[in-house]
Amino acid sequence: MFKKLDDKARKRLKRKVHIRKRVYGTAARPRMTVTRSNSNLFVQVINDDEGATLASVSTLEKDLSALKANIAGATKVGEEIGRRLKEKNITSIVFDRNGYLYHGVVKAIADGARSSGIEF
Repeated sequence: MFKKLDDKARKRLKRKVHIRKRVYGTAARPRMTVTRSNSNLFVQVINDDEGATLASVSTLEKDLSALKANIAGATKVGEEIGRRLKEKNITSIVFDRNGYLYHGVVKAIADGARSSGIEF
């Protein structure tokens, strides 16, 4: 599975598999997963019991398209996902960093969600 990838991608996928063994989202505490690329950020909140996405935010959306994939943009994305979760009466989540290091953009998304009142 990991042989054809370059070393950086292979290491991230190994971290991702290791994290997903332990992190599981339920209806009471869904899983918030972060995906980043060089130009965009994606956040999904997932109930793994049903396999359903409860909320999502992306910098590809019309109202967030001006944001860049930097720390300032990530903070706004985190605040937006927090606002959408509050609308659905979700106050507590499990954070899935998706194999990325908890640093920079990933940390900024988590801090933005926390500032909106979401508990990790």
